[in-house]
Amino acid sequence: MGRADARRARQGSARRARTKDKKSGIRRFFTWKKLLGAFLGVCLLGILGFIGLYLYVDIPKGNNEAKLQSNVYKYANGKVMARTGLRNRENVPLSRIPKDVQRTFVAAENKNFYHDSGVDLMGTMRGIFNTVMGRGKQGGSTITQQYVKNYYLSQEQTVSRKLQEIVISLKVDNKYGKDDILAGYINTSYYGRGAYGIQAAAQAYYGVDVDKLTVSQGAYLASLLQAPNQYDWTLATDAGKKRVQERWAYTLDNMVEMKWLSPEDRRKQTFQKPKDPKPLSGVSGQTNYLVEQAKQELFAQGVDEKQFAAGGWTVTLGIDKNKQKALEASVKRKLLADLDPKKRKVDADAQLGATSVDPKTGHIVAMYGGEGPPKHYRNNATRSDYQAASTFKPLILASAMENNAVTQDGVPITPNTVYDGRNRRPVVGGKIAFAPPNEDEREYGKISVQTATNNSVNAVFAQMGADAGLDAVKKTAVSLGMDDRMDVKPAMTLGTMGASPLQMAGAYATLDNHGKKVTPTLVTQATHSVNGVETKVPLKDPIGDQVLSRKTADTVTSVLTGVVNDGTASDSVKNTAYKAAGKTGTSDDDKSAWFVGYTPKLVTAVGMFGESPHGGRQVTLKNAGGHGRVNGGAYPARVWADYTQAALNGNTGEDFDLETDLGAGVPPTPTPTPSHTPSSSPSPSKSPSDSPSPTPSKPSGPPSPTHSGRPSPPVPSDSGSPGGGADGGGGAGGDGTPGGGTGNDTGGNKADSLPGFR
Repeated sequence: MGRADARRARQGSARRARTKDKKSGIRRFFTWKKLLGAFLGVCLLGILGFIGLYLYVDIPKGNNEAKLQSNVYKYANGKVMARTGLRNRENVPLSRIPKDVQRTFVAAENKNFYHDSGVDLMGTMRGIFNTVMGRGKQGGSTITQQYVKNYYLSQEQTVSRKLQEIVISLKVDNKYGKDDILAGYINTSYYGRGAYGIQAAAQAYYGVDVDKLTVSQGAYLASLLQAPNQYDWTLATDAGKKRVQERWAYTLDNMVEMKWLSPEDRRKQTFQKPKDPKPLSGVSGQTNYLVEQAKQELFAQGVDEKQFAAGGWTVTLGIDKNKQKALEASVKRKLLADLDPKKRKVDADAQLGATSVDPKTGHIVAMYGGEGPPKHYRNNATRSDYQAASTFKPLILASAMENNAVTQDGVPITPNTVYDGRNRRPVVGGKIAFAPPNEDEREYGKISVQTATNNSVNAVFAQMGADAGLDAVKKTAVSLGMDDRMDVKPAMTLGTMGASPLQMAGAYATLDNHGKKVTPTLVTQATHSVNGVETKVPLKDPIGDQVLSRKTADTVTSVLTGVVNDGTASDSVKNTAYKAAGKTGTSDDDKSAWFVGYTPKLVTAVGMFGESPHGGRQVTLKNAGGHGRVNGGAYPARVWADYTQAALNGNTGEDFDLETDLGAGVPPTPTPTPSHTPSSSPSPSKSPSDSPSPTPSKPSGPPSPTHSGRPSPPVPSDSGSPGGGADGGGGAGGDGTPGGGTGNDTGGNKADSLPGFR
């Protein structure tokens, strides 16, 4: 071997030696044992880190967004009237969700739900890897993980958030039962159409409550959760419709696999297409008044306003949807159709409110508050700033009879008792001089209480108030539900206190209920749902104690049938097909007009009010609709009669069950032909009994002696000229002296007032 070859051989040996030495160095650092140790060390660190994370991370409070719910208002039949709130969600307990529907969600999302520990590690790791690789949102979560994401965390896709989800899911699964987790998941998930939770989704897609869902419908809703907007049947493309049907089938097939659905039942299932979307039930028109009144009732019974605003309430009202529609239609047909503000400025001032009550339950079955926002915000059915007028007179009679009051001559006050009905006759026995005019200055002479009620004679009820005692009259009125702030003054006998249709409906409902107190109530049930747990709020019973004897209440009812048959409401009401009782009322200067009437099954108070659209001042209704004076026997009675006919829906044959010897209405004494010429006040030396009057007809039962108490001296001329409102309402000054009127009233009817009903 030559020198060159030897040199090359040495060089090659040197290179091999260097390579060998280099490989030996790498092996010293990266042996398989060291690699395994490093791997185990990393795993140990990861485990320790996870343990630390598990110990460090607590189950947080639910996020505010997940807690938001709507408040749901329902008609008496359970149909949804309105939803309010920032989130269309109504949490329901799992017990309200049919078992088969519950299982559709497990079959669609997580077949091993009832057996896993709350986490799918492989699916989660795959999700984390895809997130790190930027491949977007990935599935793989269990139902528990999805619930944790919905209720405790946010929807962001980051590694740290995913790790939190794992830890919290393990803790949630350890702390709560599977049913609690499933209920939370179903109630917090988003289903599209603005619906959060299965109850809102059931209404949004199928128009039913959750407990009415079928297994097929449940499978569709469960399928929606994968892609709510893409799988919404109304919005979906053909491809989207195909995919959701495939997922629907996949869900049902999984139920068969899990032995939750038999193969035979599976073959019977057909895909039920959801309904087209509808706008969420709002709070416009009459609904606005009903919702606001329902809230006020709940707050008055102790419900916290802030808690209520947070949502989760289901409030059922006594409103009968058909009766509500009938009342609105009657107002439109019998009043609004006549009004034309372009022709008559006063027509823009006409407002109407009405409350209709079932006297046996005390539930408000219909309410009309006005034209609704934005035209009119104030609820006319609950406002109490207008005079009750002559609708108050039956309460005076009730008080007199209940307290066994007698006339100035010691005669018991009954419907047969005869009073002096002369115009401007000074009241006897009162502490304040009072001589109110009759409507249109009419003269009646001696007439029975029945006739005086039929014709709403002011002189008779002013004297009866003094005979019964004004304090006692107020006490009776308050016991029947009227405001206890009324002034105890002679003018109260003309109904000068403020009252609402709601209050008057309650007072007359108590009469209809044979003297047992009725407090008209809108809310019949209220439940609050928190985390799927429902709590029912205890509510006061609308039917209270006996506040009038049955004999008194039934006798007043008997008398009020005369108003319908022979009195001020007869033109509008007497030809109806049902038995009815009621009383008209018209306040001073025609600023309010009333009819409060009832049948054995329904009590309805209708009030018409003059209100300036600018500033809300009380104004006259005179010439509204182009008919001159507006009185209780006109528009209010017509609305009442039309509505009552529709509301009774043909069930009109029942008669009043009255425990009284009087029957249905006392035969009235003949009414003298009224004179429109005012008579002068009688002199102190002349008894009212000396004035000529017709002989009363023979009443049923023994006749009562004529009341002929001694009159008080004439009213001094400086006391103000007596005023008089139509129907005997108003016409008295705020201090109880004749004249002046009340509130904004500036005076009574003049001698040339147009005649009208009372």
